[in-house]
This record gives sequence, structure tokens and C-alpha cells, in this order.
Amino acid sequence: MSLTHALLGLLAVRPSSGYELTKSFEGDLGRYAWQAGHTSIYPELNRLAERGLVEVTHEGARGSRTYAVTPEGRAELREWLFAPPRAGRVRNEQVLRMFLISALDPKDALILLRGIAERTREGADELRRIRVENDDVPFTSPEGFGLLAAEFGVRQYDAVHSWAVWAIERLEKELARAQT
Repeated sequence: MSLTHALLGLLAVRPSSGYELTKSFEGDLGRYAWQAGHTSIYPELNRLAERGLVEVTHEGARGSRTYAVTPEGRAELREWLFAPPRAGRVRNEQVLRMFLISALDPKDALILLRGIAERTREGADELRRIRVENDDVPFTSPEGFGLLAAEFGVRQYDAVHSWAVWAIERLEKELARAQT
């Protein structure tokens, strides 16, 4: 994913100022999907405007600008959303940690795995709470698409939680066998 496509998506949902976009990244978007600060958002908005993918629709006090996605920007976003994720180098810190867990003492590995199980259970519970609180929001609304993302997050947390429980049980069995 790129900041370009995150901004195009947000602006396709509703025209916004750079400040409003920054606030979006400080909320759930930044917490669960993609982080970006104003030092990267404003230059990217300028590049998108130069490429004709967004346009300034309103200029306010102190140089504030409201941006909206153009038809060309919507086409770029649509093309990106429909394209399969790019193959190539993958950087996933959580997976790297799992590759390296065997470098730990088994007791430390259990502590790590129990922490993962706890955090993923808590994360899934939090997203379930958000879903329940917003159950009446239609999926076709801008907020509804956030609920689709929340459901994806719940299922992702549940999968990692299930894996952590499996790994804990397996490691505990191996440790018990080694002690006998």
C-alpha cells in the first residue's frame, strides 16, 4: 500500500483538508492500517495535485485547502484496489519475530507466545465492541466500510490468537516430554 492510495481513498470518501487527513491517520486508520504524519501527507497532496489525481476545491483561512479526488484519481484508486498485491519483498515484523522465536529460551518463548495470545484476544474484543456499537451503520456508507475493515481485523486477530494458543500447547507438550 502506498500513501498515495490511502489519500486517494480518503478523498474519494469525502473531500478533506490536509489537517483532516492527518487526523484520520491519527485515528483507527493509523492504528490498524497505515501510519502517516503531516510531514508526508502535505507533500504527497501536492504531488497528487500535480498529477491531476486530486484538486483543491476550497481555500480557507491561513492557507487551508480542501482537496477532492478527481475522476483520474478515482480511476487510479480503482485500478490499485482491483490489482493483486504486488509480489516481491515482504516486510512483516510479526512474521520475522516468529521465524526468530527459536532463538529464545523455551520459557521465554512461552512468555512471548502468551503475550501474543493475550494481545490478539484483547484486539479482537475491542474491534468486536466497535462493530456492536456501530451495528446500525450501513456498509455502503463511509463509516460502514470501516466496519468491513474492523471485521477483517477481528478475523486476523482471531487467526493469530488461534495460532499462538496452538504454539503454546505444542511447546508445553515438548517441554513436558523433555522433563520426563
